[in-house]
Amino acid sequence: MRSRTPDRLCAEAVELARQAADEAVGAATVGAHLGVQADADRVATHTFECLDAAYRGWHWAVTVARAPRAKNVTLDEVVLLPGPDAVLAPQWVPWSERLRPGDMGPGDLLPTDADDVRLEPGWTGEDEPAPNSVAAMADEDVVVSDPNVQVAPARARISAIAEELGMGRSRVLSRLGLHLAADRWEKAHGPQTPMAQAAPASCNSCGFLVPIGGSLGQAFGVCGNEFGPADGQIVSFAYGCGGHSEAAVIPAPPAPSELILDELVVEPLQLHPDRTSGSVEPDAPAEELGHS
Repeated sequence: MRSRTPDRLCAEAVELARQAADEAVGAATVGAHLGVQADADRVATHTFECLDAAYRGWHWAVTVARAPRAKNVTLDEVVLLPGPDAVLAPQWVPWSERLRPGDMGPGDLLPTDADDVRLEPGWTGEDEPAPNSVAAMADEDVVVSDPNVQVAPARARISAIAEELGMGRSRVLSRLGLHLAADRWEKAHGPQTPMAQAAPASCNSCGFLVPIGGSLGQAFGVCGNEFGPADGQIVSFAYGCGGHSEAAVIPAPPAPSELILDELVVEPLQLHPDRTSGSVEPDAPAEELGHS
């Protein structure tokens, strides 16, 4: 339990504490004495103002102690501690949580945790054939002298079939990993991007789309147009750009003409050649009066 009242001799050792701070950091950075507090029985800490402009709001803490039944006060340590108004660095975050896409450079290594939720075990080879089976003898290049025993060709080996199906890896993307990848690709090159909104057609009808395998190949492909904005990148089938292979033959929707209302132009009307005014003579025929 920390004592509320500091030891009298330790509390009076202000000059000892100041001298220790001056020797440790220099007298120019040690300011006025701010106070003393008890840390334990016969252990107290003196605080001094820090005059260093780079550590505004910090203070020097000098801890002194006294042995039981001893009158001499000794020095424990001198440290710099932040005050309530001190400027502190942000909380430290592990590098694995600070890493962002695009941060890796040449020579960098990014180890993957054994329990990474984005991955799941793939084909590990636990289903190897029995040691005396035909497939096992073929894998071990065993020469079979019995003509009645047929050795399986290399294409029929389990490992060869696994590699052909893309299963020759210790770990593969899990369902969560597939969804995370699809969300990233959809956000970068999906139907909601401004480029896709202004495109004449989507990528699923473009000749530059290169198919990919796996379950994600049902909704994504690789752009192979060197002039396109997503060349060499994964794009959604619903994405599109102006570099569509059929952009020249796809008719553009007709744009409605803008409605023009002109109320300021005066249109002159030609009068009858024999009339000099707008009046009509009383004996004018009914045709001239506009009657039938």
